Amino acid sequence: MKKRAPNSIKPIDCSRLKTTSLFQSRRKVKSKDFARPAASGAKFSEFWSHGLPHILAAANLKLLAQKIAAAHRRNRQVMLAMGAHPIKVGLSPLMVDFIERGIITALAGNGAVAIHDFEIALAGVTSEEVETAIEDGSFGATRETADAFRRIASRCAREPIGFGRALGEFIISEKLPHRNLSIFATACQKGIPATVHIALGTDIVHIHPGMDGAGLGKGSLLDFRIFASSVSRLSAGVYINLGSAVIMPEVFLKAVSLARNLGFKLNQFTAANLDFIYHYRPRVNVLERPTSRGGTAINLTGHHEIMLPLLFAGVLQELKGGKR
Repeated sequence: MKKRAPNSIKPIDCSRLKTTSLFQSRRKVKSKDFARPAASGAKFSEFWSHGLPHILAAANLKLLAQKIAAAHRRNRQVMLAMGAHPIKVGLSPLMVDFIERGIITALAGNGAVAIHDFEIALAGVTSEEVETAIEDGSFGATRETADAFRRIASRCAREPIGFGRALGEFIISEKLPHRNLSIFATACQKGIPATVHIALGTDIVHIHPGMDGAGLGKGSLLDFRIFASSVSRLSAGVYINLGSAVIMPEVFLKAVSLARNLGFKLNQFTAANLDFIYHYRPRVNVLERPTSRGGTAINLTGHHEIMLPLLFAGVLQELKGGKR
């Protein structure tokens, strides 16, 4: 067996390395931006100003709160679009509060958002045990929900009314026991657009006999046009995609294109995506493509039940004039 020749490559000579000074070269991390320990009994304003580091996601959280507060002060749009999960983790009261304060100016969601909102308004409960209900086929067979959505869809088929508004008016007119928790009823009372964007076959009510497909489609198509009207006035405002991975990012992209096609400039707005997984469509259809003309894109990854309460509390602090 032949012996290998010794390695002829010599170690590099570092003796001529040109050094720089720590005190003169730029650094991304500065101690002035560090978090400070919260004192016992500290106020939220102190935590918001100093308890979070002004670095990466924490800095973006503060920036989004500042953008929302600035848009509200200037009477610009603050649009909240979402999937169903934020409703299921108990965030409706926070959204209701922001609608009543006039901070949220337009609301949008997929069909599941409407279903969970209705069930909470009616019974104070929602979200089936799918793992067990799918075994015997009882998943999605809820009678009260299907009956209500059948009536709402039939109204949409007869009248020029969007599904979201029809849902809000139904919850109010029927005096559902927990209507104070309904984002659609609150939006209806405040006179702001609340739209439902239905994908046929995705919602439990679609399996029920007698469901009015024409009404679902007509009401949801009108809602898309109402949604697009809100998007057309988004310049200098804020658009938030909360927990929707596919439907709302796709709806938003088409609304942006429609608005610009009709001559609306739609520049310099903030687009934000909040979810616990960073998906493809929210990244390209909410953050990248719509803001390519100039704007701010903010992504925050984390659980809705933690992020949204913190964000909304931060917005209120910013509106009080709190600054770092």
